[in-house]
Amino acid sequence: MPDELHARLNDATARLIGRAVGPHDRIGIAVSGGADSMALLAAAHHCWPGQVEAATVDHGLRPGARAEAEMVAAWCAAQGIAHDILTLAGPITGNLQASAREARYAALEGWRTERRIDWLMTAHQADDQIETVLLRLNRGAGVGGLASVRARRGHVLRPLLGERRAVLRANCEAHGVPFVDDPSNVDERFDRVRMRQLLATLACSLNERGGELIDPAALARSIDALAEADSALAWMTDTLSTDFLDLTEQAVTLRSTAFPPEILRRLIARMIAHLNPEAEKPRGPSIDQALFQLLDARTVTLADCVLTGGETWTARRAPPRKSR
Repeated sequence: MPDELHARLNDATARLIGRAVGPHDRIGIAVSGGADSMALLAAAHHCWPGQVEAATVDHGLRPGARAEAEMVAAWCAAQGIAHDILTLAGPITGNLQASAREARYAALEGWRTERRIDWLMTAHQADDQIETVLLRLNRGAGVGGLASVRARRGHVLRPLLGERRAVLRANCEAHGVPFVDDPSNVDERFDRVRMRQLLATLACSLNERGGELIDPAALARSIDALAEADSALAWMTDTLSTDFLDLTEQAVTLRSTAFPPEILRRLIARMIAHLNPEAEKPRGPSIDQALFQLLDARTVTLADCVLTGGETWTARRAPPRKSR
């Protein structure tokens, strides 16, 4: 790996954790076997030899997934890097990509805790971030959704958000680091794949004229600003929840509604989460419609909860549906 990538990884990690990686820090790398994660693993091993472990999650969704995980294991063994193949506790249900991502992070967090690893790195890079932001804009995401591609979430670090996909792939090719191409990355059933293909077409057109489609550094600064705004809104919602929400097992009452719409959306989500912790967080048109009706002193049903508007708002679990 070129020294430049090592230096950038060192610098990016130090920024994310607020200090240089120490000799006793243990670094975990989530490795799919693709070029991005293999480049991260090789660079991390160079930066912090003897402090790096790796894990590959076998989702059980593709016949070749196990062989890919075993390829990673073999390369790690040759480099003296501890590696584990993780399997999921249960089947993937619902939205395939979202459910697989949730299950993957749960498995990785269990592994991180068991192995007493301080930091878990994933190989999300600049192109991933661009694709995710554009997909979420296309779906009408708010501040929280647009800010969720963060460089750090607790113990999880994404130090490659300043790197381009092509650069990481070229690094692997130049230095003999093996990798595999996931066939799902060209499966046009997925929105992300179609967005990736569109961006590639636009980038080729702009490159012919010497232009850049999107500046990853500028996008990262915007996401950081959105993340700060989201944290500020969360802090405000925490404070207002303490002051204005009355909570019981049967009902939640919001004693004042004199707040901006975004705060009211978040308070509605808090009310529902208290009564129905298993409910999916309401978002998009559904919560907007509920907000308008509550402000008009009407009653709405949302996430198996009945909310009544007016000067104060009250939420209760919806009664069980009668079977026919």
